[in-house]
Amino acid sequence: MDILLANPRGFCAGVNRAIAIVHQALERYRPPVYVLHEIVHNTHVIEELRQLGAVFVEELEEIPRGAITIFSAHGVSRAVEARAQQLGLRTIDATCPLVSKVHRRMNRLHAMGYDVLVIGHKGHPEVEGTCGQATGPVHVLSRSEEIGGLTVTDPAKVGYVTQTTLSVDDTADLIDALRLRFPLIAEPERTDICYATTNRQEAVRRLADAVDLVLIVGSKNSSNSNRLREVAELRHTPAHLIDDAGEIDWQWFAGVQRVGISAGASAPEHLVVEVVEWLQQRGAGPAVEMAGEEERVNFLVPDLHV
Repeated sequence: MDILLANPRGFCAGVNRAIAIVHQALERYRPPVYVLHEIVHNTHVIEELRQLGAVFVEELEEIPRGAITIFSAHGVSRAVEARAQQLGLRTIDATCPLVSKVHRRMNRLHAMGYDVLVIGHKGHPEVEGTCGQATGPVHVLSRSEEIGGLTVTDPAKVGYVTQTTLSVDDTADLIDALRLRFPLIAEPERTDICYATTNRQEAVRRLADAVDLVLIVGSKNSSNSNRLREVAELRHTPAHLIDDAGEIDWQWFAGVQRVGISAGASAPEHLVVEVVEWLQQRGAGPAVEMAGEEERVNFLVPDLHV
């Protein structure tokens, strides 16, 4: 059995930055350092940071007064920021810069008197954080069927932003439907779907066309990892989302001559290596990396003096 590796795959610049922030906070301030929600959506990353002394909480009230508190890469609402200040927490913001860019655009639209449509998955931390940054009317849309029921202040003053980890194909269909409903809709100059999401989906699209089975390394609550699995399935190639090699079922490989592997933007590369080794222990050949988009994006880690 041949192994093909998607390129690019795995960590994006925002995830690298968020994880680096936690590491540096632990080094500078010593454990425990508290993180509101999962810093990124990957069970292995969370466990590795927990072993180093990071404490992950769901509510700010769980954190002792004066403790170092990190907001996750998905961003938080204004209410969370204000509550952290009330509780006397020393906060560090690990929000991905591309998510912060979405927040700024939404606030510019509100400043011009626009209703803002947030295209994304209801309940996802990034969507909740984006909506919680709103200074005007905001509406969340997940499916084009929801557009007909929208009530806005002025149909001529409507704009949209999107969750950064959506399916490029699904979002395109929804945006086309929005243009029909709101011909004057204000659109971003470039898509809010981040470069890493776009690149990884395109890589999996090409991978799926070249293999009999696709394995996506990523956690079940990772939006971008789930979208990669869906992209492969849309190419009519069976695909499975796995946290690690321990979740592989050998029965998936009946009749498979070539298997493709990719990883979500929050999945570390060592998990991909372990999957390759698992397959090679069962007779697979060397892993061949496909050609792909070279990513040169890096985000600076902010000054952690708090």
